[in-house]
Amino acid sequence: MGVIDSVREQKSGMMADLVFAVAWVVGVNLLFDLTNGPDWAYYLCMFAGVIAYFGFFTSLEMARAQQ
Repeated sequence: MGVIDSVREQKSGMMADLVFAVAWVVGVNLLFDLTNGPDWAYYLCMFAGVIAYFGFFTSLEMARAQQ
C-alpha cells in the first residue's frame, strides 16, 4: 500500500485532525493576544492541545461504539 492509498483511505480522519489542530492553535493565539498572558502559560495551553486532542477523539470513538 502506497502513501497515496493510505491518504485516500484516511482522508476524513486526517481532515478532522487538521481542523482540530487549526482551531486549537487559533483559539489559543486569540486568547493570548487579547490577554497578553505569560509565555509559559501560552506554551502550556499549546501542550494541553495534545491532551485535548486525544481526549476528544477517544471520547468520540467511545460514543460511536455505544451506538
